[in-house]
This record gives sequence, C-alpha cells and structure tokens, in this order.
Amino acid sequence: MAAYSIDDIKRRMDGAVASLRSDLSGLRTGRANINLLEPVMVDAYGSTVPLNQVGAISAPDPRMLAVTVWDKGTVVAVEKAIRNAGLGLNPIVDGQTLRVPLPPLNEERRRELSKLAGKYAEAARVAVRNVRRDGMELLKKAEKEGDISEDDHKKQSGIVQKETDSFIAEIDRVLKAKEEEIMQV
Repeated sequence: MAAYSIDDIKRRMDGAVASLRSDLSGLRTGRANINLLEPVMVDAYGSTVPLNQVGAISAPDPRMLAVTVWDKGTVVAVEKAIRNAGLGLNPIVDGQTLRVPLPPLNEERRRELSKLAGKYAEAARVAVRNVRRDGMELLKKAEKEGDISEDDHKKQSGIVQKETDSFIAEIDRVLKAKEEEIMQV
C-alpha cells in the first residue's frame, strides 16, 4: 500500500470531478455542442475509429453541427455512424460536409437527460468517497505501524473529510448547472 499523501487524495478526487465534467459535456442541451458527437464511432479504413479522426466537427450555429469529412470515401460511413449512434440525429449530406440539425428537445427527453446527469454525478460522488476510504485506511495503517500519532491520525482524518465534503459540493454545483442548462427552453 502506498504512503498517505493529501495531495494524492486531492488529485484523485479532482480526477473524479473532471471525469464528471467530461461525461456531462456529451449530454445534449438546447445548444449545439461538438462534444455531442464525441462518442460516435465510424467504420472506416477497415476498423472502427472515433468520428474526430475522419473529419472536423464544428457548430456553425446554435441548432446545427457540421462534420467536414476529410476523405470522400468515408462520407457514407460517417453518415451511417451518426444516424445509428442513438442520438436521434439525421445528418444531411452536402458534398464532403454533413450538416446535422439538432431538433428541439421535448420535456420528456429533457427529464431523461437530467436523470442521466444525476446518475453521472452519483458515480462521481461514489468515486470521491472511495478515495476518502482509501485515505482513511492509509492513515489507520500508518498509526498502527507507529508512523503517526493518534492525534495526527485524527487531524489528518479531519483534513481528508473536509476535502471530501468540498469535492462532493463541487459535484453538486456542476450537476445543478448542467440540469439548469438541460431544462432551459
């Protein structure tokens, strides 16, 4: 087991928050966001590759995404990949560019996206709590082995708990902001 380090614990907790932000960036809101197409995988060149490796994604206006495909031969594969990605999008082929209009979200779909955001946030909270548990176990072990005193153990445990509370509050703030963004009409 590694030695206890509050900096390592903060770094791991920060990683959970960063992962949450990344997951939430892929959730569709009312505005066009190039991250929406990030999970799309295209069958091209004899393998499955991420969309951003076969074309450039842009958001020319709030209700439209555009994908400029670099190789004419992959245009059909890119169109098929976007259609079959389960995002409810229907690209329009225009030469080597695919225009992807974003239909307005209905109330039911907004609620579903909000629930999904909540699940992502809960997974991040669990990750932060797991890091706290690991830190507390390292402190117990260090005290048991005589590396730190009982007072140091209590003091460091308090610091770990304070950091945990801080990161959980940050997760809640990130979730609230995303839910507001999703529910905007």
